[in-house]
Amino acid sequence: MSLLDDIKDFFFPRQCICCGKILASEEDGVCLDCLSGLPYTGLLNSKGNEIERMFWGIFPIERAASLFYYSKGGSMAGVLHGMKYYKRKKLCRTMGRIMAVEMIDSGFFNGIDYVLPIPLHKERLKKRGYNQSEQLAVGISDITGIPLAAEAVIRTHNNATQTRKSGFERLSNVEGLFALTANSACLEGKHVLVIDDVLTTGATISSCIDVLKDVKRIRISVVTLAWAK
Repeated sequence: MSLLDDIKDFFFPRQCICCGKILASEEDGVCLDCLSGLPYTGLLNSKGNEIERMFWGIFPIERAASLFYYSKGGSMAGVLHGMKYYKRKKLCRTMGRIMAVEMIDSGFFNGIDYVLPIPLHKERLKKRGYNQSEQLAVGISDITGIPLAAEAVIRTHNNATQTRKSGFERLSNVEGLFALTANSACLEGKHVLVIDDVLTTGATISSCIDVLKDVKRIRISVVTLAWAK
C-alpha cells in the first residue's frame, strides 16, 4: 500500500463488510476469516446439478454453477449488499478473481470464449456507478484471460427490484427485459459464460438466455457468485 493509503486507513480504517473487523493491508472488503468461512456450494464438478436443472427447457446449457450459498443475514448477504449498495466496486472485482481462482482447476472455464455479464439498465448504472456483475466478470477475466462481451446484450427497461417478489412475480418482472445489440454477432458459434451476482429463481438469467439463443450456434454456460437456494 502507498503512504496515502496508510494515512487514509489511519483516519478512516477499512472494515470487513461481514463482521466489521478492521482490515489488514492485504485484505480487501472482506477479512480472511470471513472469506474462509463463506459457504461453498461444492457444485463445480456436478454435471446435471440443481442449478443446471433450473434452466432445462429454456436452452441446453453446457454447465451451470454458483460458488457460494446465500442466506438472509449470512456472511454472503453482507458481501452482496456491499457490492450493490455501498459502492464497493473494488470488492466486486476481488470476488470475481476469487471465483476464478477457486473454479479454474475444476475445468469450468475450459472452452469458454467470452464472459457476458447480466447488464444493468442505463439509469440504474448511472445511479450505482458500475455494474456489479460486469466487475465480477472483469475479475474472472483478470485471472483467466477470457475476454468480456459486455456490449452484446442491453437491458431494455429499468424493471423494479426482484427483492421480495414471488417466483411468478419475478418471471413477469423480467419478460422482454433484454435485447441483442449489433455486437452480439461476435458470439456466433462461441461458448459464452453468462455471469450474475446472485441466483434466486433464475428468472433474470433465463430472460437473458432467451434472447441469446437467437445467436447462431451459440453455446451457453452460467455462473453466479451466490445461490439463494
